[in-house]
Amino acid sequence: MVMWSLRDKYAIAGIGWTDFSKKSGKTVQSLASEACLRAIEDAGLTVDDIDGFVSYNFNDSVPSMAVATELGVPKAGYAVDFLSGGNAANLITLTATAAIEAGLAKNVICFRAMNGRSGFRLGGGRDMAAHGITQYTAPFGWITYPQAMAMWCRRHMIDFGTTPEQLGEIAVTFRHNAIKNERAMQREPITMDDYLNSKKIVDPFRMLDICLETDGACAVLITSADRAKDMKQKPVYISGGAYGGGPNQGEDLFDAIRWPDHSSNYAAYIADELWASAGMGPNDIDFAQIYDCFTYSIIMQLEGLGFCKKGEGGPFVEGGRIAMDGELPLNTAGGLLSEGYIHGLNHVIEATQQLRGQAGDRQLKDIETCLTTAGAMTCGSAMVLRN
Repeated sequence: MVMWSLRDKYAIAGIGWTDFSKKSGKTVQSLASEACLRAIEDAGLTVDDIDGFVSYNFNDSVPSMAVATELGVPKAGYAVDFLSGGNAANLITLTATAAIEAGLAKNVICFRAMNGRSGFRLGGGRDMAAHGITQYTAPFGWITYPQAMAMWCRRHMIDFGTTPEQLGEIAVTFRHNAIKNERAMQREPITMDDYLNSKKIVDPFRMLDICLETDGACAVLITSADRAKDMKQKPVYISGGAYGGGPNQGEDLFDAIRWPDHSSNYAAYIADELWASAGMGPNDIDFAQIYDCFTYSIIMQLEGLGFCKKGEGGPFVEGGRIAMDGELPLNTAGGLLSEGYIHGLNHVIEATQQLRGQAGDRQLKDIETCLTTAGAMTCGSAMVLRN
């Protein structure tokens, strides 16, 4: 096991985002540049100070170098694009720290931009060409992410008795959090009855179990801890991080047929590395931003990362424990379910705002540490942040 070992040497010094909407009316490149420029300004820097870019996409975004060019960065000596999904939201920030550590850059912008509703819609279907995993799943109508992930949720329900009401607790809680978030796409309150009566999409998922298709962009500026201290904002330190998953991950994120246990996901495989890198454990985390492309992924990650035992994730989220005033507040901006789906990078934005004390009406009190995660199936990434 190779462990990330740059504890507190690097920090988030700037954050930026665009409006989150169903139809941006802008190109993806314009969205990316807007978010990056805002992150640079937030840090009190100029484009001349930036020398690195890292991003990720599913053939639905723009190259890092194209954004660097549009911004007029004089020398982007480091530019990397991962062909990856939401599992990479923390991987790109960890990659930025590695690039700076290696002397390849000093100030690195990490971004994700997409017209995920008005442009390329991730959940709309897959290539039906007779190759790869799709040739085996398509004949059975298994071609979208809700269909694939519903299988994981149902397995957990069968094995451990997880209930729709427990999934509903997640959806209702996150919507309540979104009410105080001006960025959130969905701010109308919902009740458990609203959840249970929402349209069935693919068993056991209802409409309110599924994240929002979103147009928008987010950007995060990574630099050394020493440089961050002299910048405009209070640094948020990266104390630990990990990326990975288990065996038989398949050819892409959709290929989970050979996964050994569909009642648990990537989180169980990176937990030891994550906590060791940070010198912390689950009990040291004050709040968390956990990847919620679907409600079930919250439960599996809580279990896999050690907040509760396997099979106990359903009961764990009940009784207000994950609410803003609960034992472990989760997804304080509303999450991917209610704020918007910028492939998970918006979780890092919210974590940073909370740790800076800049979250406005939804600001948590007496917080020092936050966990951010990204991924729901066979592989994913996570960070431990502190103020």
